[in-house]
Amino acid sequence: MTIQLSDKPLLEWAGDSLAIGLFEDAVELTGELATLDQKFSGVLKELIAEEEFKGKANTTIFTRVNPGSAVRKLILVGLGKPDALKLDTLRRAAAAVARVAKKQKSKILGFNFPLWNNDPAASAQAIAEGIELALYQDIRFKSEPEDKGSQIETVDLLGFSGQEAAITRANQIVSGVNLARELVAAPANAVTPITLAETAQAIAKDHGLQVEILEKEDCEKLGMGAFLGVAQASELPPKFIHLTYKPEGTPKKKLAIIGKGVTFDSGGLNIKGAGSGIETMKMDMGGAAATLGAAKAIAQIKPDVEVHFISAVAENMISGRAMHPGDILTASNGKTIEVNNTDAEGRLTLADALVFADKLGLDAIVDLATLTGANVIALGEDIAGLYTPDDAVASQLEKAAQTSGEKIWRMPMEEKYFEGLKSGIADMKNTGPRPGGSITAALFLKQFVKETPWAHLDIAGPVWTDKENGYNGAGATGYGVRTLVNWVEGEGSGE
Repeated sequence: MTIQLSDKPLLEWAGDSLAIGLFEDAVELTGELATLDQKFSGVLKELIAEEEFKGKANTTIFTRVNPGSAVRKLILVGLGKPDALKLDTLRRAAAAVARVAKKQKSKILGFNFPLWNNDPAASAQAIAEGIELALYQDIRFKSEPEDKGSQIETVDLLGFSGQEAAITRANQIVSGVNLARELVAAPANAVTPITLAETAQAIAKDHGLQVEILEKEDCEKLGMGAFLGVAQASELPPKFIHLTYKPEGTPKKKLAIIGKGVTFDSGGLNIKGAGSGIETMKMDMGGAAATLGAAKAIAQIKPDVEVHFISAVAENMISGRAMHPGDILTASNGKTIEVNNTDAEGRLTLADALVFADKLGLDAIVDLATLTGANVIALGEDIAGLYTPDDAVASQLEKAAQTSGEKIWRMPMEEKYFEGLKSGIADMKNTGPRPGGSITAALFLKQFVKETPWAHLDIAGPVWTDKENGYNGAGATGYGVRTLVNWVEGEGSGE
């Protein structure tokens, strides 16, 4: 599929389907749209009346145009209230149109959408992202595709002439999102610590990044006892991934993105029981997937920022070598941890990754992890929890998320809750009491960052969806990639 910019006037465009965005309670046809309606013998006005179309966000209606017309079908999509228009409104509306057009077997699709904030570049990028994200299909593990119908071949964005760079940027970002989707969706016998490291090496080779893969022996020399404690039961070796993007010249800042990379989580000796969702634990490397997806996108966009992409990758399995409940592990900063639950393993891998990043002399660190069910209970399945003691980093991430359309909510870092993590025989336990479980998890991670401004994103909810949601079909969402790219570039709000 090719998304291209067209300077052809609306009244002269020809193709299979023409999509028109209309605001809520403002569906009266005026100007060019009134002329277009006359051209098509009043079909638009008639369709709006018959379907009682009000222009509510993401609602769609369509109709066939008279035979012999230059346009075969018209698609109307609601954009909601004009004063509530956001970039994500355009992104979601474009996704809705793309799905309708595909079902209608349209090969050539045109878009006539308004601008957000008089910004053609941001608007074109959001529309392109919505189209590409909605039409993504993962058929790697099917013997033959279920959908054998015709596909959209060309998309024309009308009125966006000169915004080629915006389309290129959308393609680059979506390539990273789709990589993250593929990594999360793949089963644990396909995405292992070994293959995840190979993916990082491939990104480095294809896009000119530096790559360092620390093996078990390297991690032992660095004293990564928390990470290696999680990895010790698996037959597969752990891999510590460190990718680095460096711009030409002096970077304006240096950042790190750390992703939890547990490629399968059995729970360890505290094994996940019936109803625990153990069959979904291939998703427990969603943070690492977002990290590598962001690496792929950022390497193509080439911002003037140095970025380190880090993941301590392992399986959490059961064997005669497994860490026991009650074991004490020593992290690479010397902190000792009493393991009172082997199923709280992600924070152990992140602990050593945070210590590693903290020594790199960075301006900020963000980690992402499918860390706690408690965060899902607090914020539901669509919203990630943001935990940080640093207001500046929090503000940056909130603005980056607004532009991307990915939802986050800042949660409290209630220091007194750390009392629940105190151990009588070690510096801390790896889990606290059930109340405030996502907060105590963040407070645990905080113990492993000494010098660098830091934020933690708990993405346990939005990394996966069970039903079609906006521009995401059911399955892996690639959550976090777009927000991370915006954060690295210092992108502002899409409100």
